Amino acid sequence: MKKLLDDPAQAVTDSLRGFAQAHVDEVTLHEDPTFVQRAGGTPPGQVAVVSGGGSGHEPLHAGFVGAGMLDAAVPGAVFTSPTADQVAAAIIAADGGAGVLAVVKNYTGDVLNFETGIELAQAEGVEVTSVVVNDDVAVEDSLYTAGRRGVAGTLAVEKIAGAAAARGDDLATVTALAERVVSAVRSMGVALTACTVPHVGRPSFDLEDDEVEVGIGIHGEPGRHRVQASGASDITRRLVDPVVEDLELVAGEPVLLFVNGMGGTPASELYVVYARARELLAERGVEVRRSLVGSYVTSLEMQGASVTVMRLDEELTALWDAPVRTTALRW
Repeated sequence: MKKLLDDPAQAVTDSLRGFAQAHVDEVTLHEDPTFVQRAGGTPPGQVAVVSGGGSGHEPLHAGFVGAGMLDAAVPGAVFTSPTADQVAAAIIAADGGAGVLAVVKNYTGDVLNFETGIELAQAEGVEVTSVVVNDDVAVEDSLYTAGRRGVAGTLAVEKIAGAAAARGDDLATVTALAERVVSAVRSMGVALTACTVPHVGRPSFDLEDDEVEVGIGIHGEPGRHRVQASGASDITRRLVDPVVEDLELVAGEPVLLFVNGMGGTPASELYVVYARARELLAERGVEVRRSLVGSYVTSLEMQGASVTVMRLDEELTALWDAPVRTTALRW
């Protein structure tokens, strides 16, 4: 294993300290327990949005802390849920007096520890709601979850919820909008290579040079099926078709098309996938109204990509367009 690390057991701590030092105007790192908070805190009277999960998916979630998105992020060890005390501390610190929405990816550890953390924060008098993101159409159950996994669609939920909070919506409205996004967004991913978790020291699964894994999650777990490697057109169709069919998109509907890199894929290849995905949507008469391309929800150094499609309406489009200023996403 070759990685730019000193002690694999300290990888997350070392990375977070460097992240906070590099972006001191955007974030504040808290330790014992560990969480990342928006610099200056949540504006008084504004709903706070908090998320988190295992590390190894950077820039998710800490890279989305800032104005117009998250007010705090709770990182666990690599591919491991944060603890309940971390979650509770982040929620309590983020509360600006108008309550907190917790955005949780559907993995068993995340769901259980966030539930406990939310209960601890509520015991301290903080009003907290939560939504569970389950956008992955690949499998119903996996090594890490009961039901569908939460993957790259989490970014859309956090962006819309953060924008709603920033415009002054109350907690019930922000929560309802986040739920709307959960119901409107779907994703599917593919791996060309597996990733290596630092403390494990070997790839999480084996792929031959002429194989790809379709339907992977973001924790290095295997996918729906393994197929012979082929060109971008064939692979992209295997990602787009299940997403479109699950959303039951019809001609004329506007969508966000998000092509996400898994950590080791060049931007040039992601744009090839984007072009093919857009062509496939156009064949069905689906209108791509907003786009995002880049490595935002990764799986360490895995080579691969995912395609996320979100059904849009006027309000969701406006909230997507609303200003955001984080280390990884800003306009």
